[in-house]
Amino acid sequence: MKITDNPYFREQGYIDGIWCDAKSKDTVEVIDPATNQPIGTVPNMATEEAKAAVDAAAKALPTWRALTAHQRSTLLQRWFQLIQDNKRQLAELMTFEQGKPVAEAEGEITYAASFIEWFC
Repeated sequence: MKITDNPYFREQGYIDGIWCDAKSKDTVEVIDPATNQPIGTVPNMATEEAKAAVDAAAKALPTWRALTAHQRSTLLQRWFQLIQDNKRQLAELMTFEQGKPVAEAEGEITYAASFIEWFC
């Protein structure tokens, strides 16, 4: 399997609901530690992009704050379920990037998702 076959493989950042490149167009290669070969790139975002991401989060906060506890819980449950439903594909991405066994990556994903579930 190639990493580009994974439906969740992206070579962009996600800011304010939009997949984007660094404004500088600068990228950083991601290396597969098992082969020492490049598997993709990620945008080398700068202060400007970090500020845009923080501003987007601040802009979204009033909408989140207006939700009831039940509505927030429903969204968090959905997020948790999406992670569980897509655990294999997420684990494969981690395996390509970090060189760890898929089973170990799946365990990390389950553990991380448990924190989301706890807030439901």
